[in-house]
Amino acid sequence: MKNKEYSIPFAGLKQGKHKFEYQIDNTFFESFDYHEFNDAALELHVVLDRMTTVLELHLKAEGTVNVFCDLTNEPFNQKIEASLELLIKFGEEYNDEDDEILIIPHGEHQVNIAQYVYEMLVLAVPSKRIHPGVLDGTLNSEALKKLKELQPKENKKDKNKIDPRWEALKKLLTDK
Repeated sequence: MKNKEYSIPFAGLKQGKHKFEYQIDNTFFESFDYHEFNDAALELHVVLDRMTTVLELHLKAEGTVNVFCDLTNEPFNQKIEASLELLIKFGEEYNDEDDEILIIPHGEHQVNIAQYVYEMLVLAVPSKRIHPGVLDGTLNSEALKKLKELQPKENKKDKNKIDPRWEALKKLLTDK
């Protein structure tokens, strides 16, 4: 079983709320063969609310993942926050087809939340990753210098000069 430490044993727990905390680093993502992050430092808070017939899981994570900027390829720490509500019911057989309801067989004594945590965190990272220094203009990078150097320059002389093809049309406006 992948990531056994994310298996929550609920069999011996009394009814009510129970808290679990995890520190997540990059080895967690590597165990899913996910290599998009250079590093990760996340805190995961899990509250398991045990009721007579169902279990409610409330997952909340926050922290940073180190990623490469899409514009400059400079590494930076991207802050992320994520939360997930999961209802666990008991049934005849295991069924995780619904995103919000997990059905586990009667007689199970623990539930593994690793896959849910993985998906929640990966989806929390913005699809476009831009270094904060690019946004506020403080990042000094070779890639940004090259982009600025290659961008089209506006020529002030040409700005006031009118294309001769438009001159004939301007005459139509004045010829009334």
